[in-house]
Amino acid sequence: MSDAVTSRSEISIEPVTDKRGREAFVDCGRTFSDRLENFVPQLRGEQLELVDPDKNPFFGHAKVQLFIARRAGKAVGRISAHIDELALTMPADQGFGPGTGFFGYFDAEDDATARALLTTAEGWLAQQGMTRVLGPISLSIWEEPGLLVRGQDHPPMIMMGHHPAHYAGWIEGAGYTRAKTLYTYDLDITREFPPLVQRIVQSGHKNARINVRRVDKSRWDSEVAIVLGILNDAWSDNWGFVPFTPEEVAYAGKKLRPIIKEELNMIAEVDGRPVAFMLTFPDVNGALAKIKGKLFPFGWFHMLRWLRHPKGAGMRVPLMGVLKELHNSRLASQLAFMMIETIRQEANAKFHSSRGELGWVLEDNQGMVAIADTIHSKINREYAIYERKIG
Repeated sequence: MSDAVTSRSEISIEPVTDKRGREAFVDCGRTFSDRLENFVPQLRGEQLELVDPDKNPFFGHAKVQLFIARRAGKAVGRISAHIDELALTMPADQGFGPGTGFFGYFDAEDDATARALLTTAEGWLAQQGMTRVLGPISLSIWEEPGLLVRGQDHPPMIMMGHHPAHYAGWIEGAGYTRAKTLYTYDLDITREFPPLVQRIVQSGHKNARINVRRVDKSRWDSEVAIVLGILNDAWSDNWGFVPFTPEEVAYAGKKLRPIIKEELNMIAEVDGRPVAFMLTFPDVNGALAKIKGKLFPFGWFHMLRWLRHPKGAGMRVPLMGVLKELHNSRLASQLAFMMIETIRQEANAKFHSSRGELGWVLEDNQGMVAIADTIHSKINREYAIYERKIG
C-alpha cells in the first residue's frame, strides 16, 4: 500500500508508522471526543499505551495498522484495521474464526470521510487475506467492543465507549449489517432485591457447601490465576470469545490492581473449589471527569485521593463467570445472586454508592439477561458490532 491513499473529496488516508503518528492518532480521537456531550476525557498516556506495540500485549498476537484521514492537512478522521491471530483460530460459529479481520477506533468528520476510512481498512485487511470485517472493536474484544447506538444521554462507565448516534448511519450506509448487540444494565443499588432473590441468597448462605469470599489482594497472583481459569472456561463457548494470554493477564492485573477493592470482588467456592467469580470496578470516569482527563498540574492529587476511597462512585460489573459444568443449573444462578447481593451491600454501605451497571451482556446470553431482569435492572446503553464481507 502506498504511503498515502487518496480518496474522494481530496481526502488523504495516511498509515501510521511511528510514535509521532500514534500520538497524532490518539490526539485525533481526543479532538472528536471533546465534542461529545457526556463524554469523559481519558488519560492521554493510557490511550497511547493501548496503541503502542511495545506496551500493549495485544500486539503479541495481532497485526495492527492505524490510519489517519486528512483534508487540506487537517485530521478529519481515524480508523484501525487489525487481525487477531487468536481470533482466527476460534470456531466460526462463535463469531470470529478464519478470514475475520476487524476495524476499530472509528471517528470521522462526515460521511465521505467515513466511507474513505472504511474502504481503506477493508483494503488493508483484504491484502492480508481476510474475507470478512467486524467492528468497531478497539482493539481487543476485552477492551472497547461495539458502537454506542443508544445511551448517549449519560456518561459512560469505566472501559465503555461513547460515540455519536450518526456514526451508525454512516457505517450501515457503507454496506455493514449488525452482527451482534451488546447491552449494559443500570441498577439502583440502594434498593433491596425482590423477595424471590432474597430467599435464593439466604438459602445459599445456609448451604454449608457454598462459600462466597472476597478476592484476597495479598495473594494477588494466585487470585488472578483463579479468576482467569474460571473466565476462560466459562466464556469459551460465547460469541466473540478469545482467550487471554499470560502476558495480557499480567498487563491487565497491573493496570487494574489500584482500583480493585477486596469488598467488591468475589470468588464463589463449592466444597472448597472455586467455581465462579464476579468483578466490580469503581467508576473512575467520575474522577476523570473532574480533572478533565489531566493528571497535571493538580489532577494527580485528586486521583490519589479517589483511589484510596472512591466515595459515591458508581460501580460497574464488567465480568463474571461460572464454570461451564454448572451452566443452566439452579446453583449457577444462586451463586450469581449471592455475589451480586454481597457486592451491592458493600458498595452501598462502605462506599455510599447508589448506582451499579452490569455489562456488557450479549443480547442472546439468556442466563445473564434473566438475572438482570430478575433484579429489576434496566438496559441503559446499547452497542452494535457490524460486519461486512470483503475481498
